[in-house]
Amino acid sequence: PPAGEAEAIAAEQKEAEGEEEESKLNEGLLAAFEFRSLGPAFMSGRIADIAVDPVSPNTWYVAAGSGNLWRTTNAGTTFQPIFENYGSYSIGCVTIDPNNHHTIWVGTGEAVGGRHVGFGDGVYRSDDGGKSFRNLGLKESEHIAKILVDPTDANVVYVAAQGPLWSGGGERGLYKSVDGGATWVQILAGGAYTGVTDIVLDPRDSKVIYAATHQRLRSVWALVNGGPESGIHKSVDGGSTWTRLGGGLPGADMGKIGLAIAPSDPDTVYATIELGGSTGGFWRSQNGGASWSKQSDYISGGTGPHYYQELWVDPHHAETLYQANVNLGRSEDGGKSWNSVGNSNKHVDNHAVAFHPSDPDFLLVGCDGGLYLSQDRGQTY
Repeated sequence: PPAGEAEAIAAEQKEAEGEEEESKLNEGLLAAFEFRSLGPAFMSGRIADIAVDPVSPNTWYVAAGSGNLWRTTNAGTTFQPIFENYGSYSIGCVTIDPNNHHTIWVGTGEAVGGRHVGFGDGVYRSDDGGKSFRNLGLKESEHIAKILVDPTDANVVYVAAQGPLWSGGGERGLYKSVDGGATWVQILAGGAYTGVTDIVLDPRDSKVIYAATHQRLRSVWALVNGGPESGIHKSVDGGSTWTRLGGGLPGADMGKIGLAIAPSDPDTVYATIELGGSTGGFWRSQNGGASWSKQSDYISGGTGPHYYQELWVDPHHAETLYQANVNLGRSEDGGKSWNSVGNSNKHVDNHAVAFHPSDPDFLLVGCDGGLYLSQDRGQTY
């Protein structure tokens, strides 16, 4: 054939050969390859909160700071993720309604001040034991520290919102609903950088509320974790009016504050308080917050109180307290002295403690390394 036609035929043959080469990469060959996970960059082992069902104590709800809400119905033998298909992977707190153990409240957005934390998209409620959830607002809160339901009225709910970590504004402060979460009213607030980091209710009278405000701002290179708006406040009318407490509390600017109330003696209120320069301590009031006395210099350490500082009173031992810390702290004399609990065979960096309604030796601890169960009050896990 003429030269031009020969070149065209050669080009067609080359193209056909290329198509034949491409055809070798077929579906059967690709079936040998499988996708594998290259992440996530954030480990999901860090436990932010735990709720033990008081009616069915083998059922636990476990909130991971960066990895879902989990449920076990067989005391931890198996777990199921139950928050897979909702708007946030980061969970700050989980609460069981004391009026109905099938009603589960979830506050999204991990409530610590580290650079690594995930933010949330508000408050969720389940009415079927965690089978389904619906979002009930406060989507701009980003970090929710605690949710409490009035034990005498399931429609009355309190949400402690720390608010955005990296900026001012958002929905921050203490919010109250009187219609089961359909609407919310801010009942305690500060400036653009002040949220609420903890709340407790008096078990004798749920209209008596103690709340800790927290003024903070995070940047990549620093954390301002306190200020003049941090403090402890009390209401005796369900949050309509508030009094800032003093009477022996530090006069200097405070940082993150954890609160607890003794169930067997509700006039006894405890506070762990961060002060400037990585200092602080532990205070106790025995008259409902009217006056306070410092018990010790104990404060959460490690990266700082911004990462820990939660406080629990053991419901089975009146003067026994636990404080979130690198090593879990325990006091058995109302905060005067502290010891570390059972860290030889468990991970450090503790964030959550839960108790059994009838077994005083049961201790459930959530930390950066997952969930640990002790049946001898922390001697072994």
